[in-house]
Amino acid sequence: MDIKETLLHSIEAAAEAAIKDGVFPEAQLPKIVLEVPPKKELGDFATNVAMQSAKAFHMNPRMIAQELQKRIQGEWLDKIEIAGPGFINFYLKSNVLYDGLADIIARGDSFGQLPAKDAEPIQIEYVSANPTGPLHVGHGRGAAAGSALVNVMRAAGYNVSSEYYINDAGNQINNLARSVNHRYLELLGKAQEADFPEDGYHGADIIDTAQRIINKDGEKYLHMSEDERMGIFKELALKEKLAALKEDLEAFNCTFDVWFSERTLHPDKVKAACQQLQENGKIYEQDGALWLKSTDYGDDKDRVVIRDNGVPTYLAADIAYHKDKLDRGFGRLINIWGADHHGYICRVKAAISAMGYDAEKLDVLLLQMVRLLRGGQMVKLSKRTGQTVTLAELIEEVGTDAARYFFIMRSMDSQLDFDLDLAKSRSNENPVYYIQYAHARICSIFRQAAENGLSVGEAPELSLLQDDTEVAIINKLQEYEEEIDRAAAEYAPQRIARYAYELAGCFHSFYNQCRILGVDDKLAEARLALVNVTAHTIRHALGILGVSAPEKM
Repeated sequence: MDIKETLLHSIEAAAEAAIKDGVFPEAQLPKIVLEVPPKKELGDFATNVAMQSAKAFHMNPRMIAQELQKRIQGEWLDKIEIAGPGFINFYLKSNVLYDGLADIIARGDSFGQLPAKDAEPIQIEYVSANPTGPLHVGHGRGAAAGSALVNVMRAAGYNVSSEYYINDAGNQINNLARSVNHRYLELLGKAQEADFPEDGYHGADIIDTAQRIINKDGEKYLHMSEDERMGIFKELALKEKLAALKEDLEAFNCTFDVWFSERTLHPDKVKAACQQLQENGKIYEQDGALWLKSTDYGDDKDRVVIRDNGVPTYLAADIAYHKDKLDRGFGRLINIWGADHHGYICRVKAAISAMGYDAEKLDVLLLQMVRLLRGGQMVKLSKRTGQTVTLAELIEEVGTDAARYFFIMRSMDSQLDFDLDLAKSRSNENPVYYIQYAHARICSIFRQAAENGLSVGEAPELSLLQDDTEVAIINKLQEYEEEIDRAAAEYAPQRIARYAYELAGCFHSFYNQCRILGVDDKLAEARLALVNVTAHTIRHALGILGVSAPEKM
């Protein structure tokens, strides 16, 4: 039995009964929030719904609380008390707590995986960085948050597909080829730095790419025409950069179901999408260019989709791409973009509407910037190259686990200050260390228990778990699946990061208060059962975050 859900329904039913009795006027009950009080004497759950609904019902909060109190009943309920200006405190019968824990234990490894939802498939597209150089820390935040969102939505029962959009068809790839070409000629003494392409890529990785070409093929390409050489370098560089990008992401526990090439949209799908819009009267011609009537859908101006030279804009490709997504049958699209793309949302939604789809099917999450701090000072540049700090460098310095947790622990729409010193520290101030240490401690407990011939047993007497720290763990465990559901519904994987930290805190308090070895065997078995399911839940939560759960530290 999900006691929290039962209690929520009971409060709603009591309010409806009071309205039917004429005690409350017809009004919308505000969202009910149930919290676990800080002290056991204040009950197992508490709500401020009476105070929240005072305005709607035009009544004193305590009177509202009293009327709800009269109408809430259940065999699971011991008593209800009203406190202060109208808080309602619920005291459950003792067996409810232990029945809930027994249900969790019986679920085994399936605890944390919610039943499949009857909903259309969802696609989440994220990172999608241009394959022209290494990923930087901003891409890392997108990779961590995006993959954690995929994981938590799958745990919540949604049918989710993850996708990376490879921008391999535009000017940025031509600029990549020009940059490699110049470095190739430069390394062979055939070009000067001053002649480097205006829109070229200056990263040290471009020089490395050119040097690898020379190491393999020498001066072979000098004797070709520039166009022919550029065509070859474009493919070689793209293949190399994409492979390095995938390698960095895999090292960061980030994988994708689909790698979608922009090239597959050109020219046929782009042309078909624009033709459909033109036939629907949503595109018009002006000064030789084709314009989308995006102002009809709330944009501040109409947008060019095909330039006067016949070359499609990025928007044209994005229109074709989102049409392709929807045609593949996805009922909801979630894009994670950088905050600098804020102004682009409206035009893409306008294009979706203009094509006859529901623009509400697209949700765009904007990822705010990351500031790296070392010694309290902001770090802007890579020590190695003097340019932007790469994701690979961050992983090398603090590790995948710390990097992922720190990226996820704050909401995507808030700026993140990433403290490198804290992320590397092996102390309780480091949240990922604090959580992982809880898991390692539990594993150590089981190793010691085994040495002393103790195990969980088939039917532990859970009612022996009476200490406040034990009750706190049980209550926290019973919140887990609700947290998963809410994190998925709110696109908020940071909720799981916070939950894991709070559960670890509950365990550390228990560890400091209660012994397992050297107590009565039945109590030891019950405590082992409790910490065993705690370890599973920590592992599961860390798994959603893409963070490891070490058995020793």
